[in-house]
Amino acid sequence: MNSTANGAGVVPVDAPARPYNAADDLTGRNLRAGRAEQLAYIDDHGSYTYRELDEAVRRAAAMLRGLGIQPEQRILLCMLDSFALPVMFLGAIRAGIVPVLANTLLTADDYAWMLSDSRARLAVVSAPLAAQFEHTATGTARVVVSAGRAGELETLLEAADGDDGVAATSSDEPCFWLYSSGSTGRPKGTVHVHGSLIGTAELYASPILGLNADDVVFSAAKLFFAYGLGNALSFPLSVGATTVLMAERATPEAVFQRLEQHRVTIFYGVPTLYASLLASPARPAALPLRRCTSAGEALPADIGRRWRDHFGLDILDGIGSTEMLHIFLSNRPDDVRYGTTGRPVPGYAVRIVDDEGRPVAPGELGELQVAGPTAAAMYWNNRAKSRITFDGVWTRTGDKYRQDADGYYVYCGRSDDMLKVGGIYVSPAEVESALIGHDAVLEAAVVGHADAEGLVKPRAFVVLKPDWAPSDELAEDLRTHVKRQLAPFKYPRWVEFRDELPKTATGKIQRFKLREY
Repeated sequence: MNSTANGAGVVPVDAPARPYNAADDLTGRNLRAGRAEQLAYIDDHGSYTYRELDEAVRRAAAMLRGLGIQPEQRILLCMLDSFALPVMFLGAIRAGIVPVLANTLLTADDYAWMLSDSRARLAVVSAPLAAQFEHTATGTARVVVSAGRAGELETLLEAADGDDGVAATSSDEPCFWLYSSGSTGRPKGTVHVHGSLIGTAELYASPILGLNADDVVFSAAKLFFAYGLGNALSFPLSVGATTVLMAERATPEAVFQRLEQHRVTIFYGVPTLYASLLASPARPAALPLRRCTSAGEALPADIGRRWRDHFGLDILDGIGSTEMLHIFLSNRPDDVRYGTTGRPVPGYAVRIVDDEGRPVAPGELGELQVAGPTAAAMYWNNRAKSRITFDGVWTRTGDKYRQDADGYYVYCGRSDDMLKVGGIYVSPAEVESALIGHDAVLEAAVVGHADAEGLVKPRAFVVLKPDWAPSDELAEDLRTHVKRQLAPFKYPRWVEFRDELPKTATGKIQRFKLREY
């Protein structure tokens, strides 16, 4: 068998495809293990056993087939975290239909583009998001609204009758998509295969977290993220754990309420949230947790140490990606080195290479690349970008890293100009375009800037048109303007006015100089 090896062990790259349906495995394994009456999910509306999950998934598969959706066709799921989301996701997979998970924080234009790009036959949308889809349906896409217990989706599920069984899929065929942001602003449809969901659970959830059937898990990262999808779906279902879902935004008050009320044992967060939790007046003296993880952006060492000092528990910082589906480089419960991303997760190989693709020496800066069995198959409808990102067995992360003298991996920024804000990629070009759409703006450049907690946020440098003058009021108006044009998390936290922007001889903005200010 061909393989790639390093300190993480051997990674097979040519394992043969086998008959396998991810939904049938993740629901059926718990019934076979005698966990039918154990709680699978707790959401804002109630609690649901593994038996109820299996029955609901079967109804969802029957409903989709009844609507005439065929195997390999796509459906778009733009849903807040509730029991209905894993039901629809797994129901589609059971029927051989490909669910496409959409970020719930985007704009109507983003969703219209995704529907067109994916050619989805159906969009299932949570009621609070329905307005974003009022004008996005095409001649081939139907929009169905989920409203807790009384929406159109719930009516269709209740009326669904019969179960035609499990689609005859294989471990290597497309199972679901996640949209990954790109430097052009338009997301890329990242196609994952059936074998990858259980693959991340077997490589990370069990050996690194020690997840088991007695655990109660809660992920602040939502299910539409690759990180959240593992945290709150494939990981707990792989072992029969109980998952707490929350539809609302992850404020400190809402998070602490769930952690304490449901006696959560494993919490998945992001650095920005950990900083907010530590600063919150609602912060309790203790929590019932036994594991905490962080991903999405680099965890500042000070946040990790302060969390440990207060709660007596380390945060396991790691890095994953939409392309690799979950964490492949991580700290361990018995091996935490704050300021680093730890070591490779066994089953994955990593390397750091220079601009020519040659491995660099320890301590030298380069691009992090990863090889492992959960890599995406491709970007949909984007062959050029697929060939660049998926280079044989290696996947290019776009992250700059170095390896310290003890073998730990240290994050050093992005290879491109992309920013990670609260764990979500933000394209500077997209924010710049929105700013330039304001009547006052002649030119704009956006870079990342660390706030007081060491977390990166967008910082805008703006050149005004001749008839406009800088002011605090105008800066606030520009921030509001961006919030109206884009998803709100993308707005620049700082707006600074300049007479001109640094440029190359050919007129290209030199963002690296702006980062030095």
